[in-house]
Amino acid sequence: MKRNRKSRIIASLLRSPVTAACVLAIAATVIAEAAPSVAQSVPIPKPAPRGRDNMQLSGDTRGPLTTGATRSTTPPDPVIPDPHRNVPTNLFGTFDANQKAQAAKVSSYLSSLQTLVGNFVQVGPDGTKTKGDFYIQKPGKVRFEYDPPTPIEIIADGSSLAVRDRNLTTQDIYPLSQTPLRFLLSDRIDLMKDTNVVSVTSDDVFISVTIEEKQALVGTSRLMLMIGAKDGQLKQWTVTDPQGYDTTVAVYNLDTTKKVDPSLFKIDFTVYPTSPG
Repeated sequence: MKRNRKSRIIASLLRSPVTAACVLAIAATVIAEAAPSVAQSVPIPKPAPRGRDNMQLSGDTRGPLTTGATRSTTPPDPVIPDPHRNVPTNLFGTFDANQKAQAAKVSSYLSSLQTLVGNFVQVGPDGTKTKGDFYIQKPGKVRFEYDPPTPIEIIADGSSLAVRDRNLTTQDIYPLSQTPLRFLLSDRIDLMKDTNVVSVTSDDVFISVTIEEKQALVGTSRLMLMIGAKDGQLKQWTVTDPQGYDTTVAVYNLDTTKKVDPSLFKIDFTVYPTSPG
């Protein structure tokens, strides 16, 4: 039954151009089915106060990020965006000098990263909270490993992205160019020039940049990147699918110096054949 439901969702999504939100929606769906007890036992983080543009910018900042050996054993509480927030469809012509400077700061930070290793906490649209480890090697490579009992891995090899189910030994393949992860994995990026930025906000805790993508057959999806205002490091991102559902990923224990094994980004098409639609 679970497999049939997942297959129907994937088949429906693949009939239209793949979006970033589709990939995370599939992963969140599989996780919710694989570990329903987790969704029932873990409280959803409380929304933070709203900032400009009705975006929520402040929240619990436990679990400080690091670039060395010090590690936090307490995961951060992801800041869950207000589901009723109203993001303007286009603010490009009204960005002031400070907003442009903040976007440039985020662009510079993302462009400076070459490798990034750490832990993450993900909150799905239904409130399911899961944790795991992630590895990034730019350009284009990433691996998300979810802690048991969740059987999911997400792997990008530079051109394709695979959502792998270890229990079912299957995986679903998507073009990396059509997922929001490409913004995090680009070798260099200028958000104002290379993306459709619709909102730039900041407070004492976060700088938040929201990118919007419109596709005629799918609808509008958004990616909100949140960078620490004080340390300038990545804190979390939220993907909003065309139906308005959010998947939020908060990261911590970041290490930019650790050498990453290239084999982590290999998509195996033999042990894990592509699952049927």
